[in-house]
Amino acid sequence: MRVAYRVPLLVAGFLSLGFGVAAGLARLGFGIELPSPMLAVLHGPLMGGAFLGTVISLERAVALGARWAYAAPLAAGIAGLAWILGAPVSAGAIALVLGGFILLAASLHIFLRQPELHNACLAFGASCLPLGAAAVAAGDISSATPAWLGFLVLTIAGERLELSRFMPPSPRARMLFAAICIVLLLGTLLAVLAPQPGWKVVAAALIALAIWLAAKDVARRTVRERGLTRYIACALLLGYAWLAIGALIALGDPMFAPGRPAYDAALHAWFLGFVFSMVFGHAPIIAPALLRVALPYRAWFYLPLVVLHASLAERIAGDLLLMPALRERGAAGNAAAIAIFIATMLYAGLSKRRS
Repeated sequence: MRVAYRVPLLVAGFLSLGFGVAAGLARLGFGIELPSPMLAVLHGPLMGGAFLGTVISLERAVALGARWAYAAPLAAGIAGLAWILGAPVSAGAIALVLGGFILLAASLHIFLRQPELHNACLAFGASCLPLGAAAVAAGDISSATPAWLGFLVLTIAGERLELSRFMPPSPRARMLFAAICIVLLLGTLLAVLAPQPGWKVVAAALIALAIWLAAKDVARRTVRERGLTRYIACALLLGYAWLAIGALIALGDPMFAPGRPAYDAALHAWFLGFVFSMVFGHAPIIAPALLRVALPYRAWFYLPLVVLHASLAERIAGDLLLMPALRERGAAGNAAAIAIFIATMLYAGLSKRRS
């Protein structure tokens, strides 16, 4: 599909991102006016389902090269727009369920063409997207959270395993990776149905996965390089650290549940510290593949990355120390980091076009 047709899909996804960030700030009492009061409740579905569902589905469709696969990012984008425009929550969720199943079909198609472990992991992750959307459609938005996490973590893990072909892990290490991903998938399913025991399984699997990735990922060596290679490695290694930190916080809270400070801290360690660190690190590679626009590396790429992790540390400290002002300041810094990142990437792309 031509790039001109991909741009509206990305625009829809980034609208979900923008309103998702605004909804998160509104939940903390920043006084932001939202088009619909329900958007504050849909912070998670907008970020984990509509935005990242659109971007990941689009990336998968481009990789597959089949027009039918573009229905997945289209449906995810429509889901976000429906929620932004005030449509019933179930309407957007049904669109996201449809997009999730199309993404799963595309992922299984890729696996059948190339039956490798990383493609199986991507399919595992894709199966979590319609699960989370179905929970939202059923009216249980908080139960969708582990599904968003499983979708994103398994997708990222599969992509990192694919890139490990430059430093192939041993057969035993690959078996361990597969076992960790299966436990994570089962824990995700359990957390949707029975949150208390399920979250503990998820947290234990995430610690194991963080250790595996930190030990086996090529980033541990490329961090010694220069330029874009080092920047990506720094983003990856910081993400793995937050993946483990969030899991330790979850395991340390005997009543890990929505509304508790540890819950907010762990979720943002995972979704911001891990997932968005991966987004920041991989954007200079993914954006040219999706839009055919080069993003030449500049030293100021580190600015949003530093702001993200510094503000996240502040936010999590505010949660754990029961200091709301510190948490709110960190949350504002998180939003600023995302805005700076988008501006940085846009400037890099536009400056390249001018030159």
